[in-house]
Amino acid sequence: VTDAMSPVGGTQGGYKLGPYDVTVRDGKCVTADGTLAGSALDLATAVRNLIRRLGIPKDEALRMATLYPAEFLGVSDRRGRIAVGYPAHLAIFDNDVNVSAVVYDGEYQLVGAI
Repeated sequence: VTDAMSPVGGTQGGYKLGPYDVTVRDGKCVTADGTLAGSALDLATAVRNLIRRLGIPKDEALRMATLYPAEFLGVSDRRGRIAVGYPAHLAIFDNDVNVSAVVYDGEYQLVGAI
C-alpha cells in the first residue's frame, strides 16, 4: 500500500493532476506555488527506508508492506502472503531490496522486460 502518484519510479519532471501542473522534486509532487500534491515514494523504497533508516529487520519490514495492510483491509484470507490458494502476485527483491522481477498470475517477468 502506497500513496504514490502517477510519476512514481519515473524521472523528475512535470505532469497534470486535474487542473494543476505538478512537478516532481526531491521525491515530492508539488504545484507551481510549492504546495504538496502527493508523493513519488514507491513501496520498495519505503521498505528500504524502514530497514536502513530505522533498523527494522528485513522480514518485519516486508510484513509491514504486505501482510499487515492485508490484515487491516480485511483481505488477509486471500492477500498478503505466499501460500497455497493465494494469487501468485509477487515482487522479487535483491539483497538491497530493489525489485528485480515480478510474478503476476504465476507469470515470471524480469523488471527490465516489463
